[in-house]
Amino acid sequence: MTKERLYLFDTTLRDGQQTQGVQFSTEEKHQIAQALDDLGIDYIEGGWPGANPTDSAFFDAAPKTRATMTAFGMTKRSGRSADNDDVLAAVMNAGTPAVCLVGKSHEFHVTEALGITLDENLDNLAQSFDHIVKSGREALYDAEHFFDGYKSNPDYALSALRAALDAGARWVVMCDTNGGTLPEDIGRITAEVIAAGIPGDKLGIHTHNDTETAVAGSLAAVSAGARQIQGTLNGLG
Repeated sequence: MTKERLYLFDTTLRDGQQTQGVQFSTEEKHQIAQALDDLGIDYIEGGWPGANPTDSAFFDAAPKTRATMTAFGMTKRSGRSADNDDVLAAVMNAGTPAVCLVGKSHEFHVTEALGITLDENLDNLAQSFDHIVKSGREALYDAEHFFDGYKSNPDYALSALRAALDAGARWVVMCDTNGGTLPEDIGRITAEVIAAGIPGDKLGIHTHNDTETAVAGSLAAVSAGARQIQGTLNGLG
């Protein structure tokens, strides 16, 4: 049997504290990062620089890790270039070797939440990831609400993944942001995404645990061909 490499991307330092009563200090974030590195995690997402003082302080003196330290943020906003988006600039200024940006992939969220056209969103994706790649960083795309978007309009959800890949993203990650997609559907959709031309060795899975099926959903995606798994050490998020 041929063995294939799986990559583990830990989001404990961001997703893992998005629960009432959980708040990490900068020192605690450093301790957790060291523990994750000792475990052999491939990517450590340190947080969102510029979003709060703790995350900014963490990146000001980010620990030296074997794992690829990653800053999280969002794609550029409409009406400005990637070079002139202050929110994206804060993420880039963290100086991490990898940058993971969340961006819309569900047409409803594009037109209703962002209030922009579908093509404009694709352009924002392309420009954002092109900006990261040209700066010499590894780029990752967290496709927000991907599974809901795929069920509503599979062609558009796939076009969002392609926009990031064509701009040079190393990974495109299917996010079950609402946590309501069951493992059977995650496996089926992952297989369909790969069949549509998205390479499995560039495809990741990010499940939320609202229905207590996050682990099963992640395993279903891996069985179908995804090769990066995002998760949290503390099981939150």
